[in-house]
Amino acid sequence: METYDIVIVGGGPAGLAAAIAAKKAGIDRLLILERDSELGGILNQCIHSGFGLHTFGEELTGPEYADRYIRQVRELNIPCQLQTMVLDISPERVLTVTGREHGLQQIAARAIILAMGCRERPRGALNIPGYRPAGIYSAGTAQRLVNMEGYLPGKEIVILGSGDIGLIMARRMSLEGAHVKVVAEVLPYSGGLKRNIAQCLDDFGIPLKLSHTVIDIDGKERVRGITLAEVDENRRPIPGPEEYIPCDTLLLSVGLLPENELSSSAGVTLDSVTGGPVVTESLLTSVPGVFACGNVLHVHDLVDFVSEEASRAGSNAAAYLQGGEKAEDASVCLVGKKGVRYTVPQLLDVHQMPEQLTVRFRVGQSYRDASLCVWFNDTCFRRIRKRIMAPGEMEQFTLRRADLPADLHTITFTVEEDAK
Repeated sequence: METYDIVIVGGGPAGLAAAIAAKKAGIDRLLILERDSELGGILNQCIHSGFGLHTFGEELTGPEYADRYIRQVRELNIPCQLQTMVLDISPERVLTVTGREHGLQQIAARAIILAMGCRERPRGALNIPGYRPAGIYSAGTAQRLVNMEGYLPGKEIVILGSGDIGLIMARRMSLEGAHVKVVAEVLPYSGGLKRNIAQCLDDFGIPLKLSHTVIDIDGKERVRGITLAEVDENRRPIPGPEEYIPCDTLLLSVGLLPENELSSSAGVTLDSVTGGPVVTESLLTSVPGVFACGNVLHVHDLVDFVSEEASRAGSNAAAYLQGGEKAEDASVCLVGKKGVRYTVPQLLDVHQMPEQLTVRFRVGQSYRDASLCVWFNDTCFRRIRKRIMAPGEMEQFTLRRADLPADLHTITFTVEEDAK
């Protein structure tokens, strides 16, 4: 059984950035495992621009952004096994993998970086009645068909869900000549970035119907139409007027789920809100030597943040090995309450943390003219006025080690709405 210092599971933007950082930190025995036939992950099908503004200071397409990192991986001679599926990870950091070139094998690792990304929530999770006709796609599948395979899924389109992929596909399908009739969102707010709402819907005159969902799919062999209904605050259809919309294609953009089946098999503790691993400030999971980064940890809104986080994971994994694999004393808990859904990281070792640490989180609803409050134990350390906060836009706060009190045991993030 071959042994590596660090094995990175996933060759997307997170895995590439983590591998590069670990290599630059002095780790030579590295291996990237990627199930696809090429590196780059989901970026290969994201041909629209808007990537790289934070990382490279210029606007790139997804493939261009990925290529910047792929070139670095090749220049650093970091080995990769493509078309290789990881079947299992044991708590002892032994990976069981299979692939066309090497067959079934086991690989031992002193440290593992989980960078498997996320997947789309399928129709089966939505409980929409009706048959299973042709013409129902996840937005990401449609994106791959159009951008990489050269197929147009349909001509008359309805999109359920206003996540970023759904918004981007509304524009993409319009540019290919399809008629996008409506984007429906079950929540009272959009889950996508504001710029995508403006550029992908408003610029093309595509209506966005909030607090609406699909309650029926018409068609047995092929989608012929859908029925749209308004929902109440509990997301239940309101009895009354329903709208039938003829269409031949329904795209689903109803949320992303971190790919953590392998994490579970390794014994990693998962966060009930994010669906990703619980991690310390160094992105170390509950299993010694196993780190996590990118969308497998929590769903990001910008790939630039994925790369930044993954670089920290690679550097921290290298430091973990070079420091003698010492366990952390992560005794400080970070939690989100009263409007803040979660935080990443969830645990903090004050003695191991850098001078400054970025904590990322999302709010649970849209806020206007509210305050973000940061509490050390039961004392409010800082109150930050925010004009707008929305679930589709990730928030962040920089913790400084010099500000932390000696008796710290909990850091809490909350939202306080201003009195009207």
